Amino acid sequence: MSNSTEMSLPPEWDDDERMTFMFSDFKENREVNTSDWDSKMDFWSALILKCCRDRGTVCVNLQELNKTFRRKEKSPMGLRTVIQSMAGRGNIQRESEFAANVDCGWLSWGVGLLLVKPLKWTFSTFLGSSRLPMDESFVIIELVKEKAAELLRAYRSSEFASSPILSFQELCTLSSKVCADESTLCMALLQLQRDKQVTVSLHEGEKIVKFCHPSQDRISPVSDVDIGIFQLQRSEKLLGERVEKLGLDADKCKEEARLLLREGKKSQALRSLRGRKRVEKRADNLFAQLESIRGILDRIAQSQTDKMVMQAYQSGVAALRLSLKDVTVERAENLVDQIQELCDTQDEVNQTISSVSGADDDMDELEQELKSLLDESKTDSLLDFPEAPTKNLQPSGKAGLAGFEQKKTTSPARRLEPAQ
Repeated sequence: MSNSTEMSLPPEWDDDERMTFMFSDFKENREVNTSDWDSKMDFWSALILKCCRDRGTVCVNLQELNKTFRRKEKSPMGLRTVIQSMAGRGNIQRESEFAANVDCGWLSWGVGLLLVKPLKWTFSTFLGSSRLPMDESFVIIELVKEKAAELLRAYRSSEFASSPILSFQELCTLSSKVCADESTLCMALLQLQRDKQVTVSLHEGEKIVKFCHPSQDRISPVSDVDIGIFQLQRSEKLLGERVEKLGLDADKCKEEARLLLREGKKSQALRSLRGRKRVEKRADNLFAQLESIRGILDRIAQSQTDKMVMQAYQSGVAALRLSLKDVTVERAENLVDQIQELCDTQDEVNQTISSVSGADDDMDELEQELKSLLDESKTDSLLDFPEAPTKNLQPSGKAGLAGFEQKKTTSPARRLEPAQ
């Protein structure tokens, strides 16, 4: 951490009255004014966490905090109390304790010593002591877990994902956009070791890091097979670089021969071409070796895939055998017979119920048909009614009405009389 210009400060930072209270020391007894104590503690705890997250760091110490939060030539007086309180709540932890807790004990944990060599290890101070060293470094647990998760995602999405083992230098290059410095990388690796996602060991004086496969719950120890794959991958990389360099040398020899030929130096141009042939021959030999190594790596990768498939088959067979443990052909046939018998019984019951309710259904149908016939008869009677006369249909009084009725009844008879 450096000065405060590299971070975003809260709005109240410009409030002199508010900052005077925040920069004052804590009371010796929290019970004197609980709300003031807690508000000040929450302010500084949240600000420390925010500043470290913005800068991508996971460690803090009093000396850097005093410089970072310096305001108008003054530093906060209560940061020591804040650090002690955060440590008491488990929000932060000493680097030494954090590393030592990865394994059963610090003395037996040689791998941790390889990782945190650039860090300072101190065991002489206590949280309750007011003589907390200014340069005592503390790990912020929340941030180191976030950084460890980011590092694991960066590895699994990189070109190295197919390689279970990386050199520490390769990992430094890979994590350059994730971890601000090597110390942050070491803390993230320690957290991944806590989570059983990474193991670190020493091979021929070089630190190597093995990542857990996504299909596994925890990391397995570095085996001879892992070392063999790591050496093959290193050989592949070195041979590839040499082949590329020899190709450039061959092109350079060819260009020199062209220039010498333009200058009329034919013999020197021939020597350059012979040199080009020798370089190309070495490049071809190295390329053949490179292809052999790549073929071996492909076979290893295929064998790993076959191994996973075989394990899946074995798990499937075991699960199938367990699921069919109490299942036999005789039991299955018996169950089918019982089901068929029950289905037949149900069909008979349904048929009996249908026969009982059928009479009512027939009666309903008959009533409906009768109603339809009545409606048809009414319709026919209306159609047979004679047409009303269009003239002289306005009789007056009873006489006129009687005459109208008489005419209505006698007129058909008159139509039937023969002509005289």
